[in-house]
Amino acid sequence: MNNIAIIFAGGSGTRLVNSENKIPKQFLKIYGKPIIIYTLQLFEEHSLIDKIYIAIHPDYYDFAKDLVKRYHITKVAGVVKGGASSQESIYNALKLAQSENSNDDIVLIHDGVRPNITSEVITKNIECARKNGNAITCTLCFETILVSENSKNPDHVPCRKNTYRAQAPQTFKLGEIISAHDEIRKINPNYNDIVDSCTLFHALKKDTYMAEGNRGNIKITTIEDLYILRALIRYKEDMEVFGRE
Repeated sequence: MNNIAIIFAGGSGTRLVNSENKIPKQFLKIYGKPIIIYTLQLFEEHSLIDKIYIAIHPDYYDFAKDLVKRYHITKVAGVVKGGASSQESIYNALKLAQSENSNDDIVLIHDGVRPNITSEVITKNIECARKNGNAITCTLCFETILVSENSKNPDHVPCRKNTYRAQAPQTFKLGEIISAHDEIRKINPNYNDIVDSCTLFHALKKDTYMAEGNRGNIKITTIEDLYILRALIRYKEDMEVFGRE
């Protein structure tokens, strides 16, 4: 069975785009390299990943294909144009993957702007999905979580030791995640309130399983996240240098 990475980067990154910066966040450069390339290289260099499929913003389709060639991301098997939502973009990439692979293959669905997962997290996802059928990358919450319907008063305060942050990758058998998408699209074609594959599965009352993630696995959403990413990349590079010494 193949292990396939589905990288979705179809958004425009409106929270980072301004009048001076019209480039979607996945193409912003950190130390001279686009964020999406940092992400792709994690899967390119992982020994258990066989193929990569990318869903990209339609306006940047050719640009993304050029980046893949320029940075020698050789495991990319296909690039598709993203849809109206992140879930639509993921579905487009999954359908392309399905046309060329087995339904029993494992797919790791990952944000193009989440470039700081570790190799160990990728491995844990594959192992968990092979054992249990799927894997949701999670980290324990260190802060108190409040649930509020009106954004003013907490309706519920869950016990912190039982709260986790769902991240990515989120990993499934290819045929099962496509079937889940097909079910949702019949009753909720616009994916309303479906923010990731985990919520998609839970909307259908399907069981999911957790795989432990790493604390630095941030999704680049705001300008503050860019500063954090710069620090994380520099820290990782320093540790590699010190390790060789």
